[in-house]
Amino acid sequence: VDDNHIALVIADVCGKGIPAALFMAVSRTIIRSKGSQGAGASECLTESNRLLAAYSVDCMFVTVFYAIYDTKTGLVTYCNAGHNPPHLLRANGTIEELPKSKNTVVGAFDGLSFQEDTLQLEHGDTLVMFTDGVTEAMNPAFEEFGEGRLDNILGGLTGKDCQKVIETVKAGITDFVSGAEQSDDITMLVLKRR
Repeated sequence: VDDNHIALVIADVCGKGIPAALFMAVSRTIIRSKGSQGAGASECLTESNRLLAAYSVDCMFVTVFYAIYDTKTGLVTYCNAGHNPPHLLRANGTIEELPKSKNTVVGAFDGLSFQEDTLQLEHGDTLVMFTDGVTEAMNPAFEEFGEGRLDNILGGLTGKDCQKVIETVKAGITDFVSGAEQSDDITMLVLKRR
């Protein structure tokens, strides 16, 4: 966004195939455009929703977690629009789940205002953002990976860098699913304050 602020976004579109891919491409373009104009988190998603609701066909929508990270202070201003709440691995090893979203998804309904929240990252804290393909990954017995397994893995990653967090969670999912076919996209985005 500027020299001291980085915008982060993770999103998941409803549906599959070409229509969903096109809707995600348009969503990405609009959110990126609004974010690069310096819009705050809630303003970015409110305006993106207005534009996407006009474009949406067959009630398509996207869940979005959009955050602006202040690299100097560690303050994260974020807006969660129906996305999985990220998990926060504190430097002391405790794990917190961010509050459930108060906002609805983006693109389904016009005229909505989105609310933002803040989070203070301390040195050594790691914010783990992910799509539902992570927690809903299934093994051959149709059991879901779940948030408990995710937190168990994260609990052993205190002090590790972002790439190690992603690789370890991905390996845990691979072990858990034991060769079962992947049913949903698996996307992760990790931010650590040094």
